[in-house]
Amino acid sequence: MFEPVVLPLWLFVLILLFAGASFLSHFLFPSVRWFFRRRMERAVERLNQRLDRPIQPFKLMRRHDQVIRLVHDPKVMEAVAAYARDEGVPRSVAFEKARSYAREIVPGFSTATYFGFAIRLARRLSRMFYTVHLGQGGAETLRAIDEKTAVVFVMNHRSNMDYVLVTWLAADRSALSYAVGEWARVWPLKALIRAMGAYFIRRRYSNPLYRAVLARYVQMSIKEGVTQAMFPEGGLSLSGAVGPAKKGLLHYIVRDFDLGSGRDVVFVPVALNYDRVLEDRVLIKAEKLGERRFRVSLWAALGWVARMSGQKLLGRFRTFGRAAVCYGQPLSLRAYLTGHADASTEALAETLMRRIREAVPLLPVPLTAAALVRAGGPVSQDTLILEARALVEQAAARGANMHLPGGSADGALAEGLDALLLRGILRRENGLVAIAPGEEATLGYYAASVLQNLSEPPPDAPVERRGVTLPQVDET
Repeated sequence: MFEPVVLPLWLFVLILLFAGASFLSHFLFPSVRWFFRRRMERAVERLNQRLDRPIQPFKLMRRHDQVIRLVHDPKVMEAVAAYARDEGVPRSVAFEKARSYAREIVPGFSTATYFGFAIRLARRLSRMFYTVHLGQGGAETLRAIDEKTAVVFVMNHRSNMDYVLVTWLAADRSALSYAVGEWARVWPLKALIRAMGAYFIRRRYSNPLYRAVLARYVQMSIKEGVTQAMFPEGGLSLSGAVGPAKKGLLHYIVRDFDLGSGRDVVFVPVALNYDRVLEDRVLIKAEKLGERRFRVSLWAALGWVARMSGQKLLGRFRTFGRAAVCYGQPLSLRAYLTGHADASTEALAETLMRRIREAVPLLPVPLTAAALVRAGGPVSQDTLILEARALVEQAAARGANMHLPGGSADGALAEGLDALLLRGILRRENGLVAIAPGEEATLGYYAASVLQNLSEPPPDAPVERRGVTLPQVDET
């Protein structure tokens, strides 16, 4: 029994390797995982003390556990059975397809990625490109909402900078869970966006089984109180105006809502606007072609980055003007459904989009563009100033959010003219201001955010009830 055993060297090495692997998997790795998990839990506890809306345990679950919970949900299992029956495939095949959808949708939130890397990057990018403004009363609006309520930010979609801007501005309030389209499912964005807590949704090529899995994930998140952020328009605005809502995600929330019990859902309208949208040329071209396929050359994008970097190094870089984020009047889903006998997802969507349009901030470039569109043809700067003043008076009467230099139309027009002349969208001819040939669509794109709201009937509610801020500015 105690006699020496002779083994070939290769077999002895192999046994040692297996023994080492067994030790690592059964003893060392669990201890290391427990150590880092405990550190993460302590960090989250400290973080939750400063957040207005603490991170919910559901958001911190391991991604593998969330996938299992989602795919074994009774409603998902019903959808699996229906899919197997309708498609004539074995139930195991349908179940695996549902599992693949769940893996595709469910994020893998990382507090270190979100509050460490992402927030710092968002802050740097925002300040590098824009002078950022936040409407007065935004923080008070969120703090007034019950902590147990599920909050859903509904936003207009002007630019891909929207993600960056809102992520940074909400950093001290909550960790947002975004609904992100298929464009982000590319390396290396996919892993980063998933670690930030975003979940991917298919806007095309979906089927009833996929929609059932997506619906249950959204509903489970809402029930657990996870703070959501979504763009109801379903994509970037091609015209510059706030478009109609796609009601898919809203319908999932309303369909599963329990009026009698459970947590309430509060929708918070968020309106964004820019003096310059980075993708404006691409979006305007897509509008002309009538399709949402944005063909952007990689070399063109790299060239743009190189030019911006070169200007930054030489100290000649100018920011793209102002960017502003403003909150509209929150809407309680329970109160809305209780107070409206004919309430529907369509009516809810229209109410939310109207509140977003009312909250869209007025900035120098959009104001200047709107004034020139209203005035028509080449006009003198004095005439343009009068038109801008009239627009500001109209907007103020509606209680609009205005972020203008010095709070005046004159200063805003001067700043907006400089920016549009520099880009070649406008030009001076014999002392008159005129639209450069071929730039009519660009000017209309920026004017739309102002003219759309002013062309609508005045809101019935007074300014105080609507929660719209007056021209005071909190400049960040």
